[in-house]
Amino acid sequence: MSRFIIRGGNPLNGVFTPLGNKNAVLPMLAACVLTDKPVTLNNVPWIDDVRVMLELLATLGVDIRITERTVRLHAASLRDRKLDPALCRRVRSSILLAGPLTARHGGATLYPPGGDVIGRRRVDTHFDGLEALGIRVRTDRRYTLTRGRFKGADILLDEASVTATENVLMAAVLAPGQTVLYNAACEPHVQDLGALLIKMGARIKGLGSNRLTIEGVTSLRGATHEIQPDHIEIGSFAAAAAATGGTLRIRGGGDAASVRVIERAFQRMGAPWTIRRGVLTVATGRPMAVEPDVGSAIPKIEDGPWPAFPSDLMSVAIVLATQSSGTILFFEKMFESRMYFVDQLIAMGARIVQCDPHRVLVSGPSPLHGAHMATPDIRAGMALLIAALCAKGQSIIESAPIIDRGYERMDERLRALGADIIREP
Repeated sequence: MSRFIIRGGNPLNGVFTPLGNKNAVLPMLAACVLTDKPVTLNNVPWIDDVRVMLELLATLGVDIRITERTVRLHAASLRDRKLDPALCRRVRSSILLAGPLTARHGGATLYPPGGDVIGRRRVDTHFDGLEALGIRVRTDRRYTLTRGRFKGADILLDEASVTATENVLMAAVLAPGQTVLYNAACEPHVQDLGALLIKMGARIKGLGSNRLTIEGVTSLRGATHEIQPDHIEIGSFAAAAAATGGTLRIRGGGDAASVRVIERAFQRMGAPWTIRRGVLTVATGRPMAVEPDVGSAIPKIEDGPWPAFPSDLMSVAIVLATQSSGTILFFEKMFESRMYFVDQLIAMGARIVQCDPHRVLVSGPSPLHGAHMATPDIRAGMALLIAALCAKGQSIIESAPIIDRGYERMDERLRALGADIIREP
């Protein structure tokens, strides 16, 4: 398994263009099985999760054509509705085929999905929503779904799960009658999936809110869709530039609401952040300082469902705080194991107190030194890369393919901005 070797101390400078949203492209790939017409996606990030998802679709019989950053998918006829168990274990997004496969093709057999180990990740919300539409679900060592008396329904999700919302939404667009989905996730990638489905002929109202109304249609057509820039990648590279004391101009997505949600948290940590004409600029001209709450109280950054600060950026934000003067509390509400990478930051010299599985207190700035590390998940991997870029001396990060699942060619893209990083096979 390959690893990254980093020599820290170089500021990141230059111009950066984010790629398509990882969490949008994966459900869009699943959506191709909803129609017998071609679906074309542009601005596709070539990350490992996308490659595995395409391999899964190919085993089902989807015709796939790839040119540069464009994927054309044609699911005119499928030869199988049973997913490969080994491929299911490699990606969380395999569960997203449950709804669309069953809605259009009458059934599906899936196996427990893989993905990052950041805490328990329930599938109950997926299956409760699909059962409300008349889909029968049997669970043992695998998940067997069968389309029964399939029709629209009023559905209250027991949590605002992004993937459960996407799964139920993709099934509901073909369910006869009206479906009203309450407590729906409304993250930017859910909205982007909805935009694709509408291009395909789906009738959806309420995108961007937590109440979706879907009028079922008998069939969907093909469509061509441009995937929106990944706001998590934007936030990750902005954090890397600020933490290393560099100047980075990020083109694309600078005026989007998804970036505005991130902006306030970064400003609380003193990260210099400006947006003009769609270009986000991070330019560290002086030391960063945490902005205290009224009365000099310790401020807090907490994540939550949209439009709260994204959980996927909590790890990189913690690293950024180690380079800012002051104390700040991070409260991770979504996943109980997201914070477990901070012991590696502490070993590098960071002043962090882990209060419990969900909260850490960071006091900075802390001079970091190189270390030999292993990443437990994609976002922690990016955070450790940023810490290594800030650190004095050499760092080694094992399990580079874990980072490859969510970020494309990190060594090449960071080197282009001035980082001293190589990939060792």
